[in-house]
Formats: sequence, C-alpha cells, structure tokens
Amino acid sequence: MKKQKGFSLIELLIVVAIILVISAIAIPSYLRSRMQANEASAVSSLRMINTAAITYSSTYVDVGYPATLANMGGAIPCTATSTSACLLDDSLAQGTKSGYALAWTGDGATPSVAYTITGTPLVVGGSGQRMFCTDQTGVIRYEPSGAGCTDASAAVQ
Repeated sequence: MKKQKGFSLIELLIVVAIILVISAIAIPSYLRSRMQANEASAVSSLRMINTAAITYSSTYVDVGYPATLANMGGAIPCTATSTSACLLDDSLAQGTKSGYALAWTGDGATPSVAYTITGTPLVVGGSGQRMFCTDQTGVIRYEPSGAGCTDASAAVQ
C-alpha cells in the first residue's frame, strides 16, 4: 500500500481554528487603531484650516475670514483670489477627510471676524468617536460623545 502525502482533515481544521483565534484578537485592535488615526487626522486638519484662515484674513483684509471652507481651496493649477485662495488642498476644502466631515460656519459679517469649524465623524464609533471643534482663537476642543462640541468642551492637549 502507498503512503499518502498531504494533510489530514483534523490538521487543516486546527490550522483554521488557530487563524480564527488570531483574527478575533487582531481585528478589534486594528479597528481601534484606525479610529485613533482618523481622529488624529481630524485634529491635524483643523489646525491646518485654522492656519489657512489666518493667512486668508491677513491676505484679504477687506474680506476678513472666508465665507466658506471652499474659498480657501482651489483646483490645480490654482490662481489665488478671494473665492479660491489656494491655501488648502482642494480635497480638504471640500470638507471630508479620513472619515470626518469638516464644516465651516462664518459670522456673515464683512469683514468677517469670527468663524467656527467642526469635525464630525461620518460614523460615530466607526470612523471616529469624538467630535472636534475650533474657532478663531485656535483652541481645538472635543466632545467624547461625538455630537455637540461647544466652547465648554474639553480642549485637546
């Protein structure tokens, strides 16, 4: 009788069970890491938008802060104007990045002297847990529940 080569069904089932156990341990950790990376990206985006807003207001003194987030962007090649200032990457100026929706709210005055920016996770608990906000003061705040960031929220350290 010939000796058969290969793996038995029991050996294959054991390998599959080991892979499933490793996956059950690794996947939740991966998802938490991805959510933390999205939150860090949102904070970085808010800082970048704050810097662009200050540059915009000092460049276009008669306008003040921009009316919309899109006013600080511009498609490549970009010629700087008050409605397309070329200060932000156009994808960031559209208001969505790394699982967060970024919203700009101006004061409506001319020249504008105040604004608020919010970063809300697209899926609370999925793309991010915390909501972030900032204004012309440059202080970035967060709300742990993912909704309702205000001036009373804790500051990001």
